[in-house]
Amino acid sequence: MSAATGIRRRWTPSQIALTTLGALVSAVMTAPILWTLFTSLKSETEAVAVPTHWLPEDWTLQAWRNIFETGNITNWFVNSVVVSVCVTFIVVLVSALAGYGFARTEFRGKKALLGLVMAGLMISPAVLGVPLFTTVQAMGMVDTYWGMILPQCAPAAMVYILYKFFQGIPKELEEAAFIDGAGRWRVFFTIVLPLSRPSLSAVGIFTFIASWNNFLWPYMVTNNPDLMTMPNGIATVMNSYGIQWAQLMAGGLMAGLPLVIVFIFFQRQIVAGVAHTGLAGQ
Repeated sequence: MSAATGIRRRWTPSQIALTTLGALVSAVMTAPILWTLFTSLKSETEAVAVPTHWLPEDWTLQAWRNIFETGNITNWFVNSVVVSVCVTFIVVLVSALAGYGFARTEFRGKKALLGLVMAGLMISPAVLGVPLFTTVQAMGMVDTYWGMILPQCAPAAMVYILYKFFQGIPKELEEAAFIDGAGRWRVFFTIVLPLSRPSLSAVGIFTFIASWNNFLWPYMVTNNPDLMTMPNGIATVMNSYGIQWAQLMAGGLMAGLPLVIVFIFFQRQIVAGVAHTGLAGQ
């Protein structure tokens, strides 16, 4: 071992400060998750005891057993998966087609239509709740999967993200394919989409997370306990049986578990997608 490699470099003050700051931020972000986990492993009496304490005195899984026994949590979990996956698939498909159409085709009224789509970015989804519910009710889709899925598939922001990305793809690649006899659809599926994987992954992940966490719209459009999603189902159980804090924490952890799994397995795609879509500066 050479002297150069055997000698450790001392940390500079800036490195020490940044490491300390990073550790503090990590502790602040991790503390609520640990508190939720430890509370879910307490009895209901201990969960509301004063003064509070972090670690349970008597470790128990009673809260986890109760949330499975008193609630229809398995169906709620499946409903959340079905709704979120369908919304993600439709949003990615519609956003890719619309974004590519705006970026590469010329037609009468293009600017006006693009401006109309972009206007959707300025309207809060909560404002559209009543008109959307009236429309869904008139179409007979209350208490159905389609009633929960379709109103979440108007992705103005996602259309804009992919529109800007498609504009950055060199047109020469597509023109070469056109010369070889490829049509517009073949160019889109064989050239444009493979080059857009980072952006498509980012759009899909962000849409899945937003749909999974959506509480307001599924709450408005369904009253059937068998069709409720995780956020609505857990809230219903808590309202029916009072505020059971240990059960609430257990349900919250179960509802958040898929999002943690998505981040763990797709964090590289999330970072790459943010870099390609230009969201890092927003």
